Amino acid sequence: MPRRRIGEILIENKGVSKEAFDRALLLQQEERKRIGEILMKEGLIKEHDLLYALSIQFNIPYFKKLEGNGVDSAIISKIPINFAKRNKLVPIEVKGGKMIVAIADPINIQPLDDLRVLFDFNIESVISSEKEILNAINRYYEQASNSPEEVIQDMNEEDSTKILSELEEAEAEDLLDVTSEAPVIKLVNLILSQAIKSRASDIHIEPYQKDLRIRYRIDGVLYNILTPPKRYQLAIVSRIKIMAKLNIAEKRLPQDGRFRIKIADKDIDVRVSVIPTTFGERVVLRLLDKSNLLLDLQNLGLSQDELDKINKLIYSSHGIVLVTGPTGSGKTTTLYAALNEINSPDKNIITIEDPIEYQLNGIGQIQVNTRIDLTFAKGLRSIVRQDPDVILVGEIRDAETAEIAIHAALTGHLVFSTLHTNDAAGAITRLIDMGIEPFLVSSALNAVIAQRLVRLICEECKEPYVPDGGVLKEIGLRQEDIKSDFFYRGKGCPQCLHTGYKGRKGIYEILNVDDSIQSLILKTSESNIIRNKGIESGMITLREDGVQAVLDGLTTIEEILRVTQE
Repeated sequence: MPRRRIGEILIENKGVSKEAFDRALLLQQEERKRIGEILMKEGLIKEHDLLYALSIQFNIPYFKKLEGNGVDSAIISKIPINFAKRNKLVPIEVKGGKMIVAIADPINIQPLDDLRVLFDFNIESVISSEKEILNAINRYYEQASNSPEEVIQDMNEEDSTKILSELEEAEAEDLLDVTSEAPVIKLVNLILSQAIKSRASDIHIEPYQKDLRIRYRIDGVLYNILTPPKRYQLAIVSRIKIMAKLNIAEKRLPQDGRFRIKIADKDIDVRVSVIPTTFGERVVLRLLDKSNLLLDLQNLGLSQDELDKINKLIYSSHGIVLVTGPTGSGKTTTLYAALNEINSPDKNIITIEDPIEYQLNGIGQIQVNTRIDLTFAKGLRSIVRQDPDVILVGEIRDAETAEIAIHAALTGHLVFSTLHTNDAAGAITRLIDMGIEPFLVSSALNAVIAQRLVRLICEECKEPYVPDGGVLKEIGLRQEDIKSDFFYRGKGCPQCLHTGYKGRKGIYEILNVDDSIQSLILKTSESNIIRNKGIESGMITLREDGVQAVLDGLTTIEEILRVTQE
């Protein structure tokens, strides 16, 4: 029986008109592309429509999703990842001498014949999208790859000189393409891929007198992960320097760089900091997962009341909104989410940052560059001349920046910025200590948001328990506040790396600078007095917001005590 034509199937099943299809055929003669590509380009069909039609045409099943973990890693390891990616195919099941292979192009049968010869299996194909197949390849090959510990064992027999000479090889496009790499390249790639898989935000490579320690920062806490032999220290650091395009011969001065990597379907920006120490160069890698940025205020862990307050603040026409907290408390994410919320074609939004963490569409972003004397203050002066509606200053570090930001706020601009203070009231004290006149602070400041990130209890190993009465008293819980007889904690499981925690949320303290706070700022800069007045006006403190998260079963008492030490 002859194979049905693709056009006939699409007209019959997917509502493509005969006239539209004929127009596509004319375009095909000009562009020399497949008819399916022309139809998708013209917006007449979507990719899944074409795949559905191809599955009918070739009489093979269409898999919209490739779930599960694929086939045995021993089989995966025999198929070069480059072969799988080039031919856009992946084995998804092996059973009784039969291998089922997902393919994106059912016309390309040569690679299926290659697999038939390689494994002596009957090969059956199914069709799936190119993106779904590439994601499955990355997922399966990541599971099939060695661990860093296994690579180190293999490296024990390697000659150190050879390892260093091999470092000049070109780096892989994707971290999972490590089949033909030098051992140290494979090790560094695995350290990076394991960090991303573990949701680490930073990798620390720390040299000591007799050993080398590698630690990951996961959910804000550092964990020891790996201790490679000291003799591989130079090779590991040199490999990272090459990736970041740093000077591998310079070992006496600090260096900063960056590079981008792909791992599975993630695109990761890596910032590199290298400093000289007594026992060699210490390296810290900051991992920024561009696909994992929370750019929605709804996802930051705000209560409805806090969300309403912040929405009111970010839609103000002028004034300053400050976000405070220590490094790594999520200030930048909160500000980006706020900008994303108010970003629209009728607003001119400009930022000056050090560094620019993520590129935001529709927003002008300036990178601070001290080497050419582009400071926050100089950049901010120039931004004001660009007719902005909203300005984001990455951080107020000095009196000059604070003064320009305040004058911008007083002349009709909405200004967002950050300060490093422990609580909301402390930001007012810090501005006045910088030399800003109290009347300017009280006139320009709309609100201060203090925040911390607390770890969430792992849902896989969550268990109830009854805490000690002394701990309840320490966190400020009274018996009448407690509605349940027990609280929750994580027991520890492989999913959370046996920590009991997985993921984080923000806790917040929002000090609205209302009339009572404004008049108080004119009289005193004492943060405790301002804080108490804020509490009188209904401000929920960081500790109280954290306690609510404990009562909701989201986090633990110990975690709240850790991040809100007073």
